[in-house]
Amino acid sequence: MPQRSAGLLIYRRTAGVLEFLLVHPGGPFWARKDEGAWSIPKGLIGDREDELQAARREAEEELGVAIDGHFQPVGSYKQPGGKIVIAWSVEGDLDTDAIRSNMFTLEWPPKSGAMKEFPEVDKAGWFSLPEAGVKILKGQRPILDDFLERRGAE
Repeated sequence: MPQRSAGLLIYRRTAGVLEFLLVHPGGPFWARKDEGAWSIPKGLIGDREDELQAARREAEEELGVAIDGHFQPVGSYKQPGGKIVIAWSVEGDLDTDAIRSNMFTLEWPPKSGAMKEFPEVDKAGWFSLPEAGVKILKGQRPILDDFLERRGAE
């Protein structure tokens, strides 16, 4: 069974423009990557954990703030590596300069025996739809499309 992650597509309207909150993964692998490297806040669903609760927990771990609001299911998306990402949308606003991500430990440099700590998310940003479409991971781009399609049906 493929791994399953849950995440939140957080959006806001600023001066009439729809913007999306995306996070940039921390750690040395992603340090010099930008376009096609950003993600919605998300993470693995625990055993017997409710999917939406997992999405809310992961967003809080990556952003350092609890996200509340009216959560709407967006869809389920198979990623190129096989993982399934289940996404919900929620309207919200937060200061991206104030995010506080949890940390993870990694052997760095590889095979050095030295363990270093890195933030799971090293930065967050608000992006318009065209910007978000360029920044977000390829496998998550359909989340934006489906969100807009569902909003058009409201």
